[in-house]
Amino acid sequence: MEEASKQLTEFVEQLTRLGGTMAELFQRGNVALFSEMNAAIKEMHRLQHGSSDKVLQALEPECAVIYGNFDMIVQVLRTTEYGEIDAGAQTALNRLLHNINGAVVNIATALGLMGE
Repeated sequence: MEEASKQLTEFVEQLTRLGGTMAELFQRGNVALFSEMNAAIKEMHRLQHGSSDKVLQALEPECAVIYGNFDMIVQVLRTTEYGEIDAGAQTALNRLLHNINGAVVNIATALGLMGE
């Protein structure tokens, strides 16, 4: 049980890291922050995937939104020419980031970290 709660605590730390990074990304528009998002998401996945913690298991649908949308962000960025983000790519990135942000908020709310 102690290991499960340790995993949950570490997951919440990474969720907070992701939320903070996204806030900075929205504020500054610095695409270099995608690397920081990637690191947080990879750690969240490591902690959540296959966990015996019932809470982390229950978060699977929202986590799948985060993981899937970030994978799509990577795909969109790979299609940009010379790292230039055109209007179409920007629209796609905004939608994917919005989806991730919604899932982060839903998880934080489910964990009692923020009000509904």
